[in-house]
Amino acid sequence: MGEEDYYLELCERPVHFEKANPVNCVFFDEANKQVFAVRSGGATGVVVKGPDDRNPISFRMEDKGEVKCIKFSLENKILAVQRTSKTVDFSNFIPDSSQLEYTQECKVLPEKRSLKLLKSQNINVNWYLYCPESAVILLSTTVLGNVLQPFYFRAGTMSKLPKFEIELPAAPKSTKLNLSERDIAMATIYGQLYVLFLRHHSRTSNSTGAEVVLYHLPREGACKKMHILKLSRTGKFALNVVDNLVVVHHQDTETSVIFDIRLRGEFDGTVTLHHPVLPARSIHPYQIPVADSSSWIVFQPDIIISASQGYLWNLQVKLQPIVNLLPDKGRLMDFLLQRKECKMVILSVCSQMLTESDRATLPVIATVFDKLNQEYKKYLDAEQNYTMAMEAGQSRSSPLLRRPVRTQAVVDQSDMYTHVLSAFTEKKETPHKFVIAVLMEYIRSLNQFQIAVQHYLHELVIKTLVQHNLFYMLHQFLQYHVLSDSKPLACLLLSLESFYPPAHQLSLDMLKRLSTANDEIVEVLLSKHQVLAALRFIRGIGGHDNISARKFLDAAKQTDDHMLFYTIFRFFEQRNQRLRGNPSFTPGEHCEEHVAFFKQVFGDQALMRPATF
Repeated sequence: MGEEDYYLELCERPVHFEKANPVNCVFFDEANKQVFAVRSGGATGVVVKGPDDRNPISFRMEDKGEVKCIKFSLENKILAVQRTSKTVDFSNFIPDSSQLEYTQECKVLPEKRSLKLLKSQNINVNWYLYCPESAVILLSTTVLGNVLQPFYFRAGTMSKLPKFEIELPAAPKSTKLNLSERDIAMATIYGQLYVLFLRHHSRTSNSTGAEVVLYHLPREGACKKMHILKLSRTGKFALNVVDNLVVVHHQDTETSVIFDIRLRGEFDGTVTLHHPVLPARSIHPYQIPVADSSSWIVFQPDIIISASQGYLWNLQVKLQPIVNLLPDKGRLMDFLLQRKECKMVILSVCSQMLTESDRATLPVIATVFDKLNQEYKKYLDAEQNYTMAMEAGQSRSSPLLRRPVRTQAVVDQSDMYTHVLSAFTEKKETPHKFVIAVLMEYIRSLNQFQIAVQHYLHELVIKTLVQHNLFYMLHQFLQYHVLSDSKPLACLLLSLESFYPPAHQLSLDMLKRLSTANDEIVEVLLSKHQVLAALRFIRGIGGHDNISARKFLDAAKQTDDHMLFYTIFRFFEQRNQRLRGNPSFTPGEHCEEHVAFFKQVFGDQALMRPATF
């Protein structure tokens, strides 16, 4: 299997701990994600390591018998050790606090070295599962074990949630425990808490293979069966959740598949059926010779531990290989847009679908652009709503108001321009008709989602049209407003006048349509050294009596065209004569250097004399 084929891998920097052996027992705490290596019951040392811990914690404790379970409280302040089925021993790990153990069965008060009973429930429990991310505990009750009772912990209180029943594959033949904790997991997927049930045989007789049933467990309201993941095989399975994907590992074949409950499935009226997104693949081999992966233990959401080798890994999804395994570009985009680190992969897919070898059809390209712009628009709207709420002063009355998070799924116009479109337009081998069609398709999609098109995209279209002398098409695009009016676009058109004379008038028409302030139009023209055009424009609207002579003379001088300078200078002399009866400039106009320059080039005698009556 090629390197490019694995879409799951183990993290590069695993937590390494002492292997499990007859002297060293290994425990894992799911809440803190810590591995405890306990040697000789703790007498010869306990070493605690977590994925984010810079320094492992090491200590010794008295050997008081076999350790069944060992954990730290959050922030590693209190150590809890269970040695018998009924008691837990606690030790303070708070600096300057007594290290003496205290034993009890409820809320820990470290300063008093005692515990306090907050609440008790009388329930016959077969087994339990705890989800630290959501602070929910699930208790298996009844003889068959398939009635689950959830409790939710928050700020020192415990709330009972509605209990629910897990549908067993078929009517049980005996009245002994039927639901094993091995077949149940809890995980947060797309921000919602789910209970995952691994049903080894489908309830319908015509369906072969196991399936994973997802029950949605809300904070309020009843638990509801929502999704079924079809595995189409039998055997031993293990579950992880990575980047909102359910990963199902199959022990017999040592392969895994992934499911995405956001992708469209088959809805049967009550639940949605899903098939694996991709063909089954092994996890990318880690650099150590991975021994028998059947000894791996899986923890939620994304942890794999090999106690026999002394490694704890986080499971990760590799997106780049998926690009070639999912040929349907629309489905691929739906999948990628939900992933955390998706932006560069999405941009590479966009570039790839425009290349000579992998060129997609225009309808497919349009679908991809629409999916991207739908996400982009969602973010722009959220940002706008947030800004409006802030301006309206709602932040004080609504503390829940939060600035929308810009995820990697937001691919904006500058991303597309920088990473995809500008390089694409420079490829000489691509037919220009296809280039223009793709650019116009992207602009159409932006318009469809009512996203203001940035001027640099219009410039890209115009430059491509000019490059191939397609002036008639340019004229049509402007005439029918396919290219939206903007000041930068008007400036670009002005600069094209030497290749295409009508561009000048098209530009002025555009500026007028934009109701651009007249002095701004003048600035635009002057910045392009279109001094006479600026003067003609200002005379056309009757504003020539109020304009600054110095500004025009500066611009004329910069062109190094002496005759142009003469024409402009003479115009203002005539204006002065008409307005004040004297052609010379007043000191307030600050034109002394221009008068001196005029004399130097044309001589004193060229200056206009005051008219005498």
